Amino acid sequence: MQLGVRSTQERAAAPARSPAPQARSPSGRPPAHTLTTRLAWITGLRLAVLVLLLGATATLYLRGELERYPFSLRIAFATIGAGFALGALYAAVLRSGKHLEMLAWAQVVLDQLTWTAIVYITGGPSSGATSFYALTCLVGAILVGVRGAMFSAALGIGIYALLCAAFHFEWILPPPDQAAASYATEQLVFPVLLNALGVTVVGLLGGYLAERLRLTGGALQLATRRAQEAERLAVLGRIAAGLAHEIRNPLGSIVGSIEMLRESPELSEEDRQLCGIIKREARRLNDLVGDMVDLSKPRPPSAEATDVASLAHEVVALSANANRGSDVRVVYEGPPGPVFARCDGSQIRQVLWNLVRNAIQATSAGSVVMVRVEVSERLVVLAVDDQGPGIPEDASERIFDDYFTTRTHGAGIGLAVVRRIVEDHAPMGARLAVRRAAGGGASFQLTLSRDVGGLIVGAKKSVQPPTR
Repeated sequence: MQLGVRSTQERAAAPARSPAPQARSPSGRPPAHTLTTRLAWITGLRLAVLVLLLGATATLYLRGELERYPFSLRIAFATIGAGFALGALYAAVLRSGKHLEMLAWAQVVLDQLTWTAIVYITGGPSSGATSFYALTCLVGAILVGVRGAMFSAALGIGIYALLCAAFHFEWILPPPDQAAASYATEQLVFPVLLNALGVTVVGLLGGYLAERLRLTGGALQLATRRAQEAERLAVLGRIAAGLAHEIRNPLGSIVGSIEMLRESPELSEEDRQLCGIIKREARRLNDLVGDMVDLSKPRPPSAEATDVASLAHEVVALSANANRGSDVRVVYEGPPGPVFARCDGSQIRQVLWNLVRNAIQATSAGSVVMVRVEVSERLVVLAVDDQGPGIPEDASERIFDDYFTTRTHGAGIGLAVVRRIVEDHAPMGARLAVRRAAGGGASFQLTLSRDVGGLIVGAKKSVQPPTR
């Protein structure tokens, strides 16, 4: 699973961990809910066209043209009737919600066959109904995209060329109630090429416009999501700013008082353990307040040449003082020397701190959390591996959502902060992937670019918890 650090079009096109709607699924297909809407509209418009054709055919019938064109009108009524029957079948499949993409392709194929029947009774090679082939190209573009438009064009051209050849070589005969001169095919190549050109142009334009609409729609959805998220964070920021000061002051007093109380020689061992619990929970509450402030007040990252190996060493050292740091061992694995990457040092420190803290909380006592630094020619990977139960499959798409958590006492903020920071680092080439660790559990892998040309080396940070 990979976190949204791709381009705007790619993020709009693939399912992300964030709650934004996506314009495409990973396979490039339209999402089911979007395709359902399009199929419903196209099915309704198709029925409207059939009603118009039925009205025109009925008018000829009522004017007594049945005696003049008995064969052609029967073909027309049969074709329109088949169209209505197919419409009912489309509606039934659409209602079931299954096999929607197959339904889209089936509609394209059956539409071209329907227009071929209309072309057959309205002049064959010289029929004006050949424009319906181009109409289906637009339908294919709307339903499937560029592939649908091109497939519709190729199918329409192929069927029309085959029909013209059938008349030319007398594989089929014109309708007996039509003038044979209307179906003359002495100039077979010209009408085929002319119609092929028109249908191809419509198919290309339809496919291009469908693709542009898809990309624009995806960018609009992403912009809407970001606007909504910014508004939500603004509200959270106002709340967090007020609460942080009011909560941290009494927390400081509580922790200080507990430290003094623990030094009393009159306390029993059980009382000391209770004091330790109070101190640990107060520290957890302080971390929660800090996470809320981090999430609600994003700061644009400043690119610098950061020694990420040193950051990893510092976070490992800090973890010894974290909650449960005494019963979960955190170890570093990677180069002993400096490894520079393009990022904002303080923000990436916050990412590592949150990931390590999350791994410690997810790991049982006596286990090991591994902080790895892997270096390649152009990239450096910072990985945090735990030995916990792993991420449930039904939660894998939501673990970075605001306030989503799988733990009983979690608040769902730490990983949301990680997501926001990594997304802000996307222009620098950052990305975050979540995979299954080699020894079980989860492995969060942050990839950064080693292109630090022209950047100032980040200032050396002291070993202390990430600033709030």
